[in-house]
Parts: sequence; structure tokens; C-alpha cells
Amino acid sequence: MSQIAINTSQNVNINFSTASVGDRLIAFIIDLLIKVAYGIAVFYIFFNLLDLGYLLSGLDQWSVMAVYIILLFPTVIYPVVLESLMEGQTPGKKAMKIRVVKIDGYQAGLGDYMIRWMFRIIDTSFAGVIGLIAMVVSKNNQRLGDMAAGTAVISLKNNINISHTILENIHESYIPTFPQVIALSDNDMRIIKDNYMKALKIDDRQVISRLSDKIKSILKVEIDAAKMTERQFIGVIIKDYNYYTGKDS
Repeated sequence: MSQIAINTSQNVNINFSTASVGDRLIAFIIDLLIKVAYGIAVFYIFFNLLDLGYLLSGLDQWSVMAVYIILLFPTVIYPVVLESLMEGQTPGKKAMKIRVVKIDGYQAGLGDYMIRWMFRIIDTSFAGVIGLIAMVVSKNNQRLGDMAAGTAVISLKNNINISHTILENIHESYIPTFPQVIALSDNDMRIIKDNYMKALKIDDRQVISRLSDKIKSILKVEIDAAKMTERQFIGVIIKDYNYYTGKDS
């Protein structure tokens, strides 16, 4: 399984495992089965339960086709809508623990998902051979839609413990210092903690200093260097966030 380095907003590279072709294929099949099940259910309701088939009897071929397209339209926009709502995942991707991300470190947006969706027509051509070849030969297992959108599909199957999450063990008597942390999001805190832990591991003081300055600028707080080091400050920020959001384990 290949690795992809994603540069975060703190200019730190974080390595992720790219999703395997097999995982992506199984996710695609799961989503396809869901769409097929939806189509069967819609036609059963339309023709059997509601008995509306008579409405099509007087229509020409193009009008009948238009009705079918309207009924099945949710299956057409299925990937772009669900990836937007589920932050880069569909039920199939969620089941296989894979996710669409931007290579530049930013959260993929609706425009990115739409680009991937539009290129799906090409990627699935010739029984999906074009997309399969693109994933096999590309550096980051990207299909054409990923290359155009600047995205990749990563695996979330890595072994994770508390040090890899935003969770932090906090004693019941803990007293928070910076209530401003509630302005941060879970994703912000995940990036902060991940970069902080990596910097601590290799004693990268430059990254720790930049990370500390970034947090202070966002939260508009000042610290007394004589009372609290940059490392202590970041550690307190992580604990305070867990305290205020109730994410202590």
C-alpha cells in the first residue's frame, strides 16, 4: 500500500496510506448495490403500490424515458451528494474505511466532488478499465477524476490509539485556562494534535513554535513565556478543548 504526503496549513507533511484498488472496487460495488436496491424499490412503489403505470401509456418514447430519468435521478447524483454530506465518504467508502481528501491539505469541497463525479463517465468507460488503469499507473492510486480535482482516496484503517485522535485523558479536577478554544473545530484540533505529536517525536522546535504562534493568532491569546513554554501552551490548548467539548475519555 503506497503512501501519500499531504501538506497541512502548518507546512507539515503527514503521511497517509492510499486506499487500495481492491478497497475502492468493493466500495464501488456496495454503492452500486444500494443504487440498484433504490431503483427496484422506486419502480415497485410506482408501478405496484401506487399503480401509476397507466400514466405512461399515452406518452411517447422520449417522455417515458424522461420519467424514468426523473425517478432514477437520485442514483445519478448519489456520489457527489453523499460525499459532500459525509465529508468525502459514501456508504460504500464508509464501510471500507476510505475517504476522499485534497492533496493540498484542505478539506475537499462540493466543486471537487463534482469534478470527480463528471469524470466518472470516463473512468467507468469500458467496464471501468480506464479508471482501473489510471489508478494502477498513477503515483497515488488516483483515477482521472481524482487527478482533475486534485484529490486522492486514503485508507482510514490504520491502528489508532488516543495519541492519534483529538481525545485527551483529563482528570476530573482539571481547570481549563483558555475558554477561547471553543472557537476551534474538531478538524482544527485534530491537525494541531497530530502535528504537535509528530514535532515532539523528532524534537522539531521550529514546527512547535510556528504551531504555537498560529494558535495564538487564531484565538487571539497571549502567554507569559516565563510561566508557560510553547510546548506547555499547546498541551493546555489540547486539554482545554477536550474539557469544553466533553471529549475526555
